[in-house]
Amino acid sequence: MRLTALLSMAARVVVPKDYRYGTNRPWTEAAKRMNPPGKKRRKVFVEPIEAEDWTVLKGDMVEILAGKDKGKQGKVTQVFRRRNWVILDGLNTHFRYVGKAGDYPGTYIASEAPLLIRDVALIDPSDRKPTQIEWKYTEEGERVRVSSRTGRIIPKPVVERRDGIVPQQWKGEWGADYVSQLIKTR
Repeated sequence: MRLTALLSMAARVVVPKDYRYGTNRPWTEAAKRMNPPGKKRRKVFVEPIEAEDWTVLKGDMVEILAGKDKGKQGKVTQVFRRRNWVILDGLNTHFRYVGKAGDYPGTYIASEAPLLIRDVALIDPSDRKPTQIEWKYTEEGERVRVSSRTGRIIPKPVVERRDGIVPQQWKGEWGADYVSQLIKTR
């Protein structure tokens, strides 16, 4: 089978009407275990947030406003925009018992559960307290997040790729400067 045919099949994943979305992709085995054929589950409605109104990004520090970890602060590790979810590093965890087989007793594994975006607030880096934000434009025309309480700009987090490279900091022989000069000369 050709790679393009395989990719086109993956792009056309059809989920049933009563499918319950989770943190796993719909075509994975974990998602299929959570949604076996014939199992009826109640639909969870999500009101989508526009891409330009989304305030929390991967790498941000946020405080939990509701739930068992209310008042705790943590770093956002994953963002699910279609479901309005964020996952925080080490917070809102639940434990699963796995691996019992034969003479091995098994073990507990902690996994983070998603939180709704309305249940977290962005942390203002100037005083480390939760704040609401507004999107504004600087004099240079750059769109920035501004704390409504203090009026200070909240910078976007610098996110590393999986291989450890930070694209904004990478300036080398083939860095962004070189590519922009190459484009201008053509």
